[in-house]
Amino acid sequence: MDQKKIEEGVRLMLEGIGEDLEREGLLETPARVARMCKELYGGMEQDAGEHLEKQFHVENNDMVLEKDIPFYSTCEHHLLPFYGTAHVAYIPSGTVAGLSKLARTVEVFARRPQLQEQMTAQIADAIEKYLRPKGVMVLVEAEHMCMTMRGVQKPGTKTVTTIARGAFSTDYSLQQTFLQMVK
Repeated sequence: MDQKKIEEGVRLMLEGIGEDLEREGLLETPARVARMCKELYGGMEQDAGEHLEKQFHVENNDMVLEKDIPFYSTCEHHLLPFYGTAHVAYIPSGTVAGLSKLARTVEVFARRPQLQEQMTAQIADAIEKYLRPKGVMVLVEAEHMCMTMRGVQKPGTKTVTTIARGAFSTDYSLQQTFLQMVK
């Protein structure tokens, strides 16, 4: 990331809204925001494959579900936060990933300017690509600050996105089992 460009952009935005850049509280704000961007958008420089390549052989090929994975992301339309939980399930085809690797996969895609719908698909795509499971299903629930702080101003409203691939896309009872398990 280009820290200097971020700092200059923050200065321009503050000037644009009529702020005094020499005001004590704002003197270090551009540098603080640049450091924050490195953390919030760290997923831009990561590949989910790094986390999912470590796998273990298993005899059991029943559903693996990791639920209630908290995440924080940024809406690419307004650069405001959205946050919530992700639920990730897959049917192994002989191998499984470490459980922390599913949460890390969610983080890779959450730490980017993002659309929730796109993030949901990216998580499923990565699991499908690296684990090659019989099926994968992802459900993401989030509150978007662009709906809470501005515009329609409806705090507490949740957006829910799902994606089903492989066995989950064709087996309605498997989808129902997943949905019952995440609730």
